[in-house]
Order: sequence, then C-alpha cells, then structure tokens
Amino acid sequence: MVDCSLISLIRGAIPPDPPYLSLSCTMSTDYFLHKGINFSSVMYSEERLDYVENEFQVRDDDVFNITFPKSGTNWMMEILSLICRNGDPTWCQEVPIWERIPWLDISGRWQLIDKEETPRFHSSHLPIQLFPKSFFTSKAKVIYTARDPKDVLVSLYHFAHETSLIKTPNSFEEFVEDFLQGTVPFGSWFEHVRGWMSMKDKSNFLFITYEELKQDHRGTVMKICKFLGKELKNEDIDSVVEHSSFNIMKENKMSNQSLAPDYIVNKNSFMRKGISGDWRTIFTKAQEEYFNRIYQEKMKNLDVKCLWDES
Repeated sequence: MVDCSLISLIRGAIPPDPPYLSLSCTMSTDYFLHKGINFSSVMYSEERLDYVENEFQVRDDDVFNITFPKSGTNWMMEILSLICRNGDPTWCQEVPIWERIPWLDISGRWQLIDKEETPRFHSSHLPIQLFPKSFFTSKAKVIYTARDPKDVLVSLYHFAHETSLIKTPNSFEEFVEDFLQGTVPFGSWFEHVRGWMSMKDKSNFLFITYEELKQDHRGTVMKICKFLGKELKNEDIDSVVEHSSFNIMKENKMSNQSLAPDYIVNKNSFMRKGISGDWRTIFTKAQEEYFNRIYQEKMKNLDVKCLWDES
C-alpha cells in the first residue's frame, strides 16, 4: 500500500523556483533529435535523456504520471497530490505543482530526484522506448492518461503560440501535418500511445482517458486510489474531486503554471478551456476526414476502445 504521507522533498537541495528559471529568457525555440524524436532544447538535453534511460534507478514504490503533452498531465498531477494528502488541499495551495510531482526528464533534475524520500511520484512525457530501463524489472506503477488526439492537436496548436517549447506554426493546416508526421516534441502521438498500451495487461499499469475523467471525475479518482492501494473516506474523495476541478485549479497559482516564466508559458494561458471536443471549433470537414483516415490506419490493430472512438 502506498503511504503518500512519506513524500517529502529535500528542501535545502531544491531552488525556490522551477529548475528551468536559470535558463536564458532570450532562448529561442529549437529542437534536437534524440533517437528519431524531437525534443525542445529549452528544457531537455541529450545528457539528461541518456541518464534517465540508462542510469536512473527506479524504485519498486515509484509512481509515474505519464502522458503525451496536453493530455491532462497537470490535472493528474493535482489529483495525485490531493490523494497523497487524503484530500487536504493545503499542499496544493502552498507548493508549486512541479515540486509536488516533479518532472523526471527535465534537465538538471536528476540529483534532486535521487534524494527524494520514498515513495516518489514523477511526471513524464517520454515514450516507452526512452523510459528508464530499470523500470521494466521493477514493481513501480504507471498511470497513463490519454486524450482524443484531435483535442491534443488543437491544445498543442494554441500552446505553441504561447510558449518557447514548441515552434510556432505558420498555420493550423501546417500544424496538422506536423502532428500527423510526428515532428512535434515527443514525436508521434500514435506511437506514444501504442507503445505504452503494450503494458495494458500489466498489474502495475493503469490506463485513464481525459474523457473518462470529464465524464466520471469521482469514479475515476476512486479507480486511481484503488490502483495505488490508497483508501480514502468518502469526504476525502469528495475533496479530491472538488479541488482538482478545472475552475479551482485555474485560480490556484500553485497549479495553473502562472508562476512559470513568460518564455515558458504566457501567464493565464496554460489552462485554456479544459473541455472535450474543442477540435470541432477549428477542424474543417476535410481535415477531420483526413485525420480520421490516418488515425484508423495507425491504430487499427490496437485492442483498446476509447470514449472518443464513440463520438
């Protein structure tokens, strides 16, 4: 059973601001290719990625929050933070989200992560082939959250106009091609999902969808608690649901990324709408049909039904 109360960061080793604040604010958007996948040089490095894959030692009680970007990463980080504290929102109101559930793969973080007490909770966008090799011989758990790829694409498109982490596209049409070709950071959404879903029958793997969280927030929180072996009272679960709602998170400066520097994300723009089906406001009929055709080709042999497949 996971006793989240044991989680504590080594405060003396952690700077008061996110690790990327030390980077130059004039840094331009630039990608580097690592094993066929684009990464933003603003936040990532070859050294860090090699370290994570080959040297990082996963512990049996580690828990990883894995997503493709813009698939509900922050939402799951907030839910896990609240579950860890039995629904008490104080931690979420006082400590930045990146310190509560730190990023595994951001440059300059590995010394700090190694000093965290167990159990450790981490977030990552890494595809399975670049994940720590030590994970695959461990009992560590993964919660993988996926989202309708058309909504992911639209959210990334808007985010690209507000951040230095993604190259700003010249048009939405161009960005559709970038997404379908897998030239956006972290590569192909299709390969990312297919890779991680190879673990779908493992007892240490939980698959969640953004749409499932929207449709049954409380039921999904209960599912996550069961997966973690964390028993909460009904009123504690209610508090988790309440304080991980979009509106409360958007107003919480410790959760809405408003403390991040402007060159990482424009203030007040990180949490944009928090809805499902927003792709319908921008996709043309031709783009929808084109996207759906590619989706069917790439995902046809994946034995997983998602809520967006029914819409």
